[in-house]
Amino acid sequence: MEIKELLQRYATGERDFRKINLIGARLIHANLQGVNFESASLAGANLTRTKLNESNLNNAFLYASNLHYIQLGKGQLVAADLTKANLEGAFLVKSNLQGVKLSGAILRGVNLRSANLTGVNLCGANLSGVNLRSANLTGANLCWANLSYARLNGVTLDETRLTGVILNHAHLVEVDFSEMDLNGVDFSEANLKKANLQKTDLTAANFHLAQMTQVNLTKATLNGANLTEAILKHSNLTEAVLLRADLTDANLTNANLSGANLNLSTLAGTNFTNAKLQHTYLWKADLRGANLEGAQLQGASLRSANLEGANLTGANLTDTIMPDGSTYHDVANLSLCSSF
Repeated sequence: MEIKELLQRYATGERDFRKINLIGARLIHANLQGVNFESASLAGANLTRTKLNESNLNNAFLYASNLHYIQLGKGQLVAADLTKANLEGAFLVKSNLQGVKLSGAILRGVNLRSANLTGVNLCGANLSGVNLRSANLTGANLCWANLSYARLNGVTLDETRLTGVILNHAHLVEVDFSEMDLNGVDFSEANLKKANLQKTDLTAANFHLAQMTQVNLTKATLNGANLTEAILKHSNLTEAVLLRADLTDANLTNANLSGANLNLSTLAGTNFTNAKLQHTYLWKADLRGANLEGAQLQGASLRSANLEGANLTGANLTDTIMPDGSTYHDVANLSLCSSF
């Protein structure tokens, strides 16, 4: 069908163009909102800035098509083939992309807020800066994908594969990562406020300068993790395992680390003001210059720990095992504990 005929028929109210052949067509700036292009052939078509809001492109073939800044809000793209398509700046808010093919597609600046991406394969995709707020990524494959600076607040990640994903500078407020395998993932400078990381494997993960206020890390595994200068105020790390983790200059004010394992960890300059550290393991931990003012350390083990220059003013050290192996029985009122 010729483009002129298509536009004329659309102008008279026709919307059903299923299985239409528009290979290589130029529809730049066209207004085709609400059109039915189900199973249409649009390979190599140029749909730059075309308005297709609330349109049906289920099973459409859009191989290598140009969808630059297309408007496809609330669109239907189930099982569509967008292999090597250019979707830079595309508006796909609340669209249904279940099972869509996006291998080699350009996705810079795509707005996928509240979109349905169930089961989509985005392995190795460049999604830097993409808006995925409240999107459904259930069962999606995001292994090795670049999501740096992406907005993922409120995203659904049930059974989502995230091996090797890059999340530095990403917005991850209240995201549920519980019980996932995120070994070695880069979260540096990401915003994880109120995120759920309960029982998550975060071995060797990078949280440098991450915003982690009120994060739930209960029973999480953080062996060898980099948490330098991370903000963990009011976070819950109850029974978390942080063997050899680096928390240099991290802020754990009012955090709960009861029963956590911090053996051999680096805690130099770390702020533990009013933190709960009851029955916490700190064997051979480096606490030089750490601020433990008002911390609750009852029953904690500081055996062989380095407390040079640490501030323990007002800390509760009842039944705490001190660096020399002795047990402390009274509430401390110390500003320096280098004598242990």
